Amino acid sequence: MGGDLILYIVVGTALAFDFTNGFHDTANAVATSIGTRAMPPKVAVGLAATLNFVGAFISLKVAATIGTGIVDSNVVTPTVIFAALIGAIAWNLITWWFGLPSSSSHALIGGLIGAALAAAGTGSVQVQGIIDKVLVPGIVAPILAFGVAGVSILTAYLIAGRQRPGPVARGFRLGQLVSSSLFALAHGTNDAQKTMGVITLALIAHGNLPANSFDVPTWVIVSSATAIALGTYSGGWRIISTMGSRIIKMDPAQGFSSQSAGAAVLFSATALGYPLSTTHVASGSVMGAGAAKSVSAVRWGLASNIAVAWALTLPAAAVIGAAAYGACSIFGTGALGPALVALCAIGFVLALLGRRRTLGAPRTAQAPAPVPVATVDA
Repeated sequence: MGGDLILYIVVGTALAFDFTNGFHDTANAVATSIGTRAMPPKVAVGLAATLNFVGAFISLKVAATIGTGIVDSNVVTPTVIFAALIGAIAWNLITWWFGLPSSSSHALIGGLIGAALAAAGTGSVQVQGIIDKVLVPGIVAPILAFGVAGVSILTAYLIAGRQRPGPVARGFRLGQLVSSSLFALAHGTNDAQKTMGVITLALIAHGNLPANSFDVPTWVIVSSATAIALGTYSGGWRIISTMGSRIIKMDPAQGFSSQSAGAAVLFSATALGYPLSTTHVASGSVMGAGAAKSVSAVRWGLASNIAVAWALTLPAAAVIGAAAYGACSIFGTGALGPALVALCAIGFVLALLGRRRTLGAPRTAQAPAPVPVATVDA
């Protein structure tokens, strides 16, 4: 029973991470649509949640990368996976609290690296796999999204710049229904798979699945898709505010261009099995759409804060993951350590939410003030 209990704890923690991934990354798909008044907030979030669920069933290549390309599977135990998830969840909550868009994907990978290092030393980490599958795509993707979004918005202004601003703005808002849907679908396709990979890795480590193959069970796909969809529907309003109006004041053409560019980059990465950060891609495309119109339109001070959060994500989550593994190890290799750490984590989250209620929830659930449609005529 003890062995099964630790597996239940790990699966539950993985789905909790998937939920935080959903509400943390809601802004990636909906913030621009809300910011430009293309969709009401509740409609945008509901659509994103539905398409996140659907997207989780499209591909499993990213799940395989998470399960086999980051750390040596021979050193992975349920406790290692649990500690990795604690590191990822903790960093998600920290950055959510401060309203900073950071990478849930890199938080999970960082937590996994830290827990593996604490458990088995440096030989447990597949350095080349991290470089090829995580670091290089993590640097290239936001730059690529920045460039594609910049070209897209310049093209849009070139085509529509001499047209009447009102009809043009309405047309781009309608276009955002499509571009936002594509981005939400891509987000589900890439991000939900990370939880699938972790749960499947736990099942292999626990002996429920053979170690010589990486087949994701159907129940894992369905539960991961459901958790990220529920998290998305709950909405991460702090980060939506940052992405929707604080980086740039966005018009409908910029919203359409940034979402389309981000979706294209994400679908390409998913096809290649790269566990990209949708947050990095979304932020890069938003900045590109703003900078192409005017470099001064981007709030570079806030952008630098986001970049610092990006840089800290892997090492910070790794440190927390290693600490969580160390705390679990004090109580041996059974379920007692993870159970106690999980209870402490739940208590911390409840205290955090209680403090938020005491301070007063930020009024960010409303869409930012609309940008005058005349900006389309730039």
